[in-house]
Amino acid sequence: MDGNGRWAQHQGRPRHFGHIKGARTAKKIITAASDMGIENLTMYAFSTENWLRPVQEVSLLMRLLAKYLQRETKNLIKKNIRFTIIGDLDRLPHDLKIAANQAIWATQACSGMNLIFALSYGSRQEIAETAKALAYKVKNGDLDPDQIDESLFSTHLSTYPAPDVDLIIRTSGEKRISNFLLWQSSYSEFYFSDTLWPDFSKQELTAIINDFSARDRRFGKVKPHHEQLTR
Repeated sequence: MDGNGRWAQHQGRPRHFGHIKGARTAKKIITAASDMGIENLTMYAFSTENWLRPVQEVSLLMRLLAKYLQRETKNLIKKNIRFTIIGDLDRLPHDLKIAANQAIWATQACSGMNLIFALSYGSRQEIAETAKALAYKVKNGDLDPDQIDESLFSTHLSTYPAPDVDLIIRTSGEKRISNFLLWQSSYSEFYFSDTLWPDFSKQELTAIINDFSARDRRFGKVKPHHEQLTR
């Protein structure tokens, strides 16, 4: 969800105004995705690299996220949306950790869309921590190294049991993955939108989903000859 700061600058407003507008956009897109029947939605809310931003901006983002979760938990329950978090939660401020844990607990029985917030998240760090966890199991004699394969590795990632990512959407015209779900996106489709996140809409989401649905996903395979002929 990129472009909040630039959006605010284009409006002649301070950067935090863009983050507030971006949070409102996130609520609209979460609701739209749930209504469309999307089963899993991961939103990259704050990366490990974002800690390098100015302290005042980071502090405001943390307060904004805490208020969002406190205010929207009832709506998540109403929409039957289950909320979870991935990332280094130990670095989060106390108020945000409380709000996040309360939202996780309150929505744990929800059976609709699985909403994942990536907070203080970095995919390289996640992969390194997963490798470390498996190494400790081997060291303690709880795991044979020959048992380690892609399937086992995936079950130790923070996103488990969510499936690998089908589609990654990046807004604001940037065309990079920025340390996001590197393992889980090995066969993802990508869509790069020039729209700054606060201007992103349900209509654009629908258009992107339609574009994705028309793509030919082969996962490295070749379609049987009879299927090629019928296209």
